[in-house]
Amino acid sequence: MFSIIQAAGWPIWPIILASVIAVGIIGERLWSLRLSKVSPRDLLPRVLQEYRRSGVHAETLVRLQTHSLLGQVLVAGLKNIDSPREIMKDSIEEAGRVAVRELERYLTTLGTIASLSPLMGLFGTLIGMIEIFGSGTPTSSDPVQLAHGISVALYNSAFGILVAIPSIIFYRYFRAKVDELVLEMELQALKLVEVVLGERRV
Repeated sequence: MFSIIQAAGWPIWPIILASVIAVGIIGERLWSLRLSKVSPRDLLPRVLQEYRRSGVHAETLVRLQTHSLLGQVLVAGLKNIDSPREIMKDSIEEAGRVAVRELERYLTTLGTIASLSPLMGLFGTLIGMIEIFGSGTPTSSDPVQLAHGISVALYNSAFGILVAIPSIIFYRYFRAKVDELVLEMELQALKLVEVVLGERRV
């Protein structure tokens, strides 16, 4: 691997840095965007059961606030449980916007890496082409420099594409995952409002 990096020349280092950042973001988002971590299916039934049994307590709100993103959204509604429906719904929507920002963390960076990696590879290719043309003189050419220029051009193009493909795949996967989680939280929050206001039983 080190010999390949040497053959690719200095333009490969920004691509390697981008790949390390992309792998870190992908791993972090795979861990953070789990349904059980963001919007546990059993949380709302437990909250409603506790609400029916003993009402809303500060202790319950603190526990929910640190439980999950869905817990934070539900807390916003429970804090305004004695307010009109519009105020309760607005407070939930505000908490939901904060939750969406948390869900979308680092995705812009990942999308930027997916877009820039091929361009960084192209930049390395241009550097390699410059070295190729610089290896020749009117009378002779340096085969070592010529081979190095070709290596720089090809390796950088390949690495740039290699970083871009998984980055764009995971970027689009995470965007879809965020939309799915946001919809799930919206449905859970709406159910809380309707049950608390007596508009539905379950």
